[in-house]
Amino acid sequence: MLKELKRVVVTGLGAITPLGNSVEEFWKNIVAGKSGIAEITKFDASAFKTRFAGEVKGFNPADYFEKNEARKYDLFTQYAIASTEEAIKHANIDFSTLNRNKIGVIWGSGNGGIQTFQEQVEEYVAGGKKPRFNPYFVPKMIADIPSGVISIRHGLRGLNFSTISACASSNNAIIDACNYIRLGKADMIITGGSEAAITESGLGGFSAAKALSTHNENPAIASRPFDVKRDGFVMGEGSGALILESLESALKRGANIIAEVVGTGMAGDAYHLTGTHPEGEGAYLGMLDALEDAGITPQQIDYINAHATSTAQGDESEVKAMVRVFGENKGLHVSATKSMTGHLLGAAGAIEAVISIKAIQEGIVPPTANTDEVDASIAHLFDFTLGKAQQKEIIYAMSNTFGFGGHIATLIFKKYTA
Repeated sequence: MLKELKRVVVTGLGAITPLGNSVEEFWKNIVAGKSGIAEITKFDASAFKTRFAGEVKGFNPADYFEKNEARKYDLFTQYAIASTEEAIKHANIDFSTLNRNKIGVIWGSGNGGIQTFQEQVEEYVAGGKKPRFNPYFVPKMIADIPSGVISIRHGLRGLNFSTISACASSNNAIIDACNYIRLGKADMIITGGSEAAITESGLGGFSAAKALSTHNENPAIASRPFDVKRDGFVMGEGSGALILESLESALKRGANIIAEVVGTGMAGDAYHLTGTHPEGEGAYLGMLDALEDAGITPQQIDYINAHATSTAQGDESEVKAMVRVFGENKGLHVSATKSMTGHLLGAAGAIEAVISIKAIQEGIVPPTANTDEVDASIAHLFDFTLGKAQQKEIIYAMSNTFGFGGHIATLIFKKYTA
């Protein structure tokens, strides 16, 4: 006997980002078009071709952990916990009144504890290669730890795992969370993603792949999606968290419902190790899949938060895919918010889901910053929301993420109606 799929709603949001360590601060700066990108302060980057990134600022682990507890977690796990604490508070959840066996955690990260791994290898070599490793080395490093730690902190015994699909990781986590709730496998799931890869090895690896911007003279405007002068992406770090639950669960506990998840789409480029398909084949299929899942037409989408990392091939291929789906549509607002945050890698989808939901909630299309001259081949196709935010009623918002390996994950959020 087939089950009727449950409706899935969003009741809480949390954010730790280069533009603020709360949703309120983050959204305010996004709407204002501010840049969170500056010279790297975490280490001496003077020897690197790229010397800037979107760092989280003013984050204090003592606000969330006892000193001895913080030592157990890599920074990407600390960010995850901090953003989820805000989301739980925002959703007004009292776990003691709920069935914790039906509350899960699904979390995404593309790199896991890369800082921990780097530090431990450095200590090993500096110590004459004597095997004196930190007993927390493995749990600090492995990418699945945030989901485990979050569940332990709150006694949540529902389904629990992590997704790893490079820069699509947190969108994949949200998709899985949505689908498990739809199937009745959970009443509520804490989901999202976190990343803390601004390290010598992280910066060096992406730089060696010639993926990063080298606009060192003015880092704040280095991320220029769709611009003719774009020269690569800018690394970012942080975390985004969402509380998803069945409509039934949300109504039962009197939750404030802020949006609905109505469409999820996944596909594969099947093309290249790091590059996107030139014609955006995977992106096209992922967006079509999400639209079909939502049961809506392309014309019903009001806003797209594009993956748009500010790389020549990536931006172009995404736009080609959007044209295949939506046609030429100057009334369709598209924005590339990585222009302000940098690219949060595995956490990108999570903070961009927060942005998409706030856009629906506030009726504001956030801007694409720094882009002065849109590539002539695409300038006429959509409204790229250049320079400043625009007021617009948004019923449906789409958010795209694409990852190395050809991973495609697309989400569609809807303004909630009973």
